[in-house]
Amino acid sequence: MTLWIVLSSIFCFVAGYAISYWVKLKIAARKIEEADLQASRILEDGKQQSEALLKESEMQAKDVLFRMKSDFDAETKETRSELKKKEQRLLQKEENVDRKTDQFERRERELSKKEKKIARKEEFIEERELHYNELIEEQIRQLEKISGLSAEQAKELLVQNMENEARHEGAKLIKRIEQEAKEDADKKAKKILATAIQRYASDYVAERTVSTVPLPSDEMKGRIIGREGRNIRALEAATGIDLIIDDTPEAVILSGFNPIRREVARIALTRLISDGRIHPARIEDVVKKVSLEVDQTVKEAGEQAAFDLGIHGLHPELVKYLGRLKFRTSYAQNVLKHSVEVGFLTGIMASELGLNAKLARRMGLLHDLGKAIDHELEGPHALIGSKLAKKHGESAKIVHAIAAHHEDVPPVTVYDFLVQAADGLSGARPGARKELLENYIKRLEDLEAIANSFGGVGNSYAIQAGRELRVIVESDTVSDEETVLLSRDIAKKIEETLTFPGQIKVMVIRETRAVEFANK
Repeated sequence: MTLWIVLSSIFCFVAGYAISYWVKLKIAARKIEEADLQASRILEDGKQQSEALLKESEMQAKDVLFRMKSDFDAETKETRSELKKKEQRLLQKEENVDRKTDQFERRERELSKKEKKIARKEEFIEERELHYNELIEEQIRQLEKISGLSAEQAKELLVQNMENEARHEGAKLIKRIEQEAKEDADKKAKKILATAIQRYASDYVAERTVSTVPLPSDEMKGRIIGREGRNIRALEAATGIDLIIDDTPEAVILSGFNPIRREVARIALTRLISDGRIHPARIEDVVKKVSLEVDQTVKEAGEQAAFDLGIHGLHPELVKYLGRLKFRTSYAQNVLKHSVEVGFLTGIMASELGLNAKLARRMGLLHDLGKAIDHELEGPHALIGSKLAKKHGESAKIVHAIAAHHEDVPPVTVYDFLVQAADGLSGARPGARKELLENYIKRLEDLEAIANSFGGVGNSYAIQAGRELRVIVESDTVSDEETVLLSRDIAKKIEETLTFPGQIKVMVIRETRAVEFANK
């Protein structure tokens, strides 16, 4: 029984294994069939897609070929059109060349005919010339026979007569030139002075002995005065300048004849007001600092003046004295600017006369040196300045020119007179005083009105502050020769009508323009 059970179990196991194996084979066969179907479908889809791609690529290739063919046809058409145009132009050029060749041939035939005519005329002229030469020789022989002189003798006699006449006329001309030179000598000197004036002009500075310091408010006046007036006394003691505090709104007046001290007081008071701390100790400290700054400003001003005139080797003390003149005014002019101007004018006039311009500029710059300390010493500022120059190593010529510029000592050299003249010109020249704008504009308008009053003048312009007048004339009305007379007439009328310093240049401009247009 047990064996039967075992055999049954084995049989069942074998049968189950066989059935399962058969089922697996069936499943595998079905999967293989499905895979074959799927593969066939994929192959069919791939084939259809490849055919579609081939058709699409064929269409694209046909489109590209069509476009290339269209472009090629268009380019070919354009090239043929250009070649046709060029061919037409070449044909036209050939026709033009043929016409010009015909014209040249006709001209060549005409020229050959003219050359033949000219050759015949030359032969005729040569024959006539020989005939005339024979007649002239015959006349010369007859004249020699009648006068009793040979041709050479007659030439010598004629030359002597002409030479005597030329000498006589030359003598008259020399005499007239000498007389005109004497008459023009004074005009020439005035012209040199006027030219020197025109080549230099300085700023206008009014003379003053007081300075005004603005205040932020009237309450600041009480702080400046201080308790029992100690602040104002400390400021006056430190600067040597009187402070005037009155009813003038929001202002303090500084009064004093020493311009440097007045400048120190002005700057110091301005800083104290700005700082707000006003007491005796602070006042002394600020005044000391400002004094050092003003001393440096004085030195720089003197160095700048010497540099502007190209003067080197000045003693440092002389430079300081020159710088002090920056804060000194006299006769409505700043003395330092006046001294620089005199230096320039003296140098310009010396150059016009062929003298040493550098030496003349040095004399002019130092001529008012004494005004830097004339309030400290007694005597004329010219003599004080000459002593300072001598003390600090300046030459005898410069010392004498400084002393003689107001004739405190008699002038000796030409330089002494030049310094005198430049000093007078700087004080009296036009421009040393302020000129109203209305007068300046009116002078320019008068110049242009005079030029426009002449016939043929198209327009006129007064330039360079009225020192030059440019007149533009109409070319079809005024000739080249008439421009010379017109410039003289305008200059003469300006001299008769207007009052002006120096000279005015009158330039007449005549312009001819030719205009043509090129058409294609």
